[in-house]
Amino acid sequence: MELGNQRKPKAGWWIKVSKMKDEYDFSEAEQGRFYRPIEELDIPIYLDKEVKEFFLKKARERGGEFSLSETVNSLLKSDIAIAERLAQ
Repeated sequence: MELGNQRKPKAGWWIKVSKMKDEYDFSEAEQGRFYRPIEELDIPIYLDKEVKEFFLKKARERGGEFSLSETVNSLLKSDIAIAERLAQ
């Protein structure tokens, strides 16, 4: 593979980047400062290639605006409602 004009990193460069101090001062640290409850996190959900292609194909056929996220959420909500009715 040709690197072109890029220079190769010098041997051992990662040692400078990853070297840790022998000791850290946490005396003024605030516990939980960056904590967020799981309910507040937006986690990515990855669709299988075939599933994504199906929805995108349907969107192209219909034309107009299309939100993959809204469509998938709508279908999941419908499935939840069906599951809840069947569980009764």
